[in-house]
Amino acid sequence: MAIKLPPLKKSSKFNQGEWHPLSWIDHEINQLPPYPDVNELQKVYDELRFLPPLITSWEIEALKQKLAEVSAGNAFLLQGGDCAETFNACNAPKIVNLLKVLLQMSFIMIHEMGTPVVRVGRIAGQYAKPRSKDYEEVGGEKMLNYRGDLINSIEPDKEARQPDPQRMVTAYNKAALTLNFLRALSDEGFADLQHPEQWELDFMKNNVYYKEYEQMVHSINKAVSFMESITPNQFNTLHKVDMYTSHEALNLYYDAAQTRRVPRRTGWYNLSSHMVWLGNRTRSIDNAHAEYLKGIQNPIGIKVGPPFDRDEILRLIQKLNPAHEAGKIVIITRFGIKEVEKDLPGLIKAVNREGFPVVWSCDPMHGNTFATTENVKTRNFDDILDELKATFAIHRSEANYLGGVHLELTGDNVTECVGGANGLNEAGLKRNYETYCDPRLNYEQSLEMAFLVAKEWNEGYKR
Repeated sequence: MAIKLPPLKKSSKFNQGEWHPLSWIDHEINQLPPYPDVNELQKVYDELRFLPPLITSWEIEALKQKLAEVSAGNAFLLQGGDCAETFNACNAPKIVNLLKVLLQMSFIMIHEMGTPVVRVGRIAGQYAKPRSKDYEEVGGEKMLNYRGDLINSIEPDKEARQPDPQRMVTAYNKAALTLNFLRALSDEGFADLQHPEQWELDFMKNNVYYKEYEQMVHSINKAVSFMESITPNQFNTLHKVDMYTSHEALNLYYDAAQTRRVPRRTGWYNLSSHMVWLGNRTRSIDNAHAEYLKGIQNPIGIKVGPPFDRDEILRLIQKLNPAHEAGKIVIITRFGIKEVEKDLPGLIKAVNREGFPVVWSCDPMHGNTFATTENVKTRNFDDILDELKATFAIHRSEANYLGGVHLELTGDNVTECVGGANGLNEAGLKRNYETYCDPRLNYEQSLEMAFLVAKEWNEGYKR
């Protein structure tokens, strides 16, 4: 349900009608309950405005250029990570494991597809989640639903479920710690191609694709050894990788407080993340989220799934990218296996007819969620794969390029999605079910998915 939020103080330097980071406050908003203490909210907002930026504008522009290559069919986007990060999970093992699995997935794709892969994590800011219901009942007491650590607590307590502004400061600090560690790992040899065998985790050895993975590692080693044998130069680039961050722009106070002008560039940049996306539940063209996103220079994802209006999606793309800048818009389709063949072809035709230079990506997770007989939320690996296959086939039939995949996943050995090569069943879900919100692919399922995505891509796009 859309609501109106109380205003915050705006700078007097903005002209009437001029876009600024709080322009959205005058619009109705979904998925963000009001904060009970507006004075505390103002205090936290002002504090965040003057903290150092988490990322830089030139990193954002670099990602946009790479996404422009994806939209032109010259690269592939891998976007993945937690459904919703938690503050407690800001620790070295969790971050290392997520980086490991994203690196391994990308290298599988590069090796199998022969095309550059742009890595974007759902990390260092993905602390909030939309929910289908505003309230839930716990022990006979009605309380606000948990919307991620950025907004409230998962503790089933009426007071703890109230939105707390101080959580935005905690989120900023956790994101900064995560980014610092990610950069250190990415810059100092963690991704060393000369030692890909270091990335393995033991439970991959049980997977039916392990032999293929082992052969791929051997092939990489041979290629690196050959290059080193014919040149005296050291390949420093083999030790470093680019890893970009993303999150859903859901809590607009958090994002707006970190939206700034920068020297020697025009426009405003959200300096909390390289890329942000507009959720399927918040993409109403006249509401607050679209109003905020139209004013920033970052790449923007648009989640599209049922129910949706095709003409409104076209107007939304135009609103967010009136200059038709390549690399600016990523359309992330999430129809579900039952709807994709009905809804996707017309959307592709309509977007192409308008000449929008978008990146097309597939989120095969969100449309395929169901509850078991014991009311455990899960997803079936086969449904996820089937939507991916169908999406690739539809894009091929429309002579269009599917340039990305968007997955909720973790580098840990969780048991949240059924299926995959090792055949996790519903009875096994309770063994290590950790997520607070939506079920994620585990490490092994993620690597398997990377192989299968590469095989589907090769069906239509192999050069």
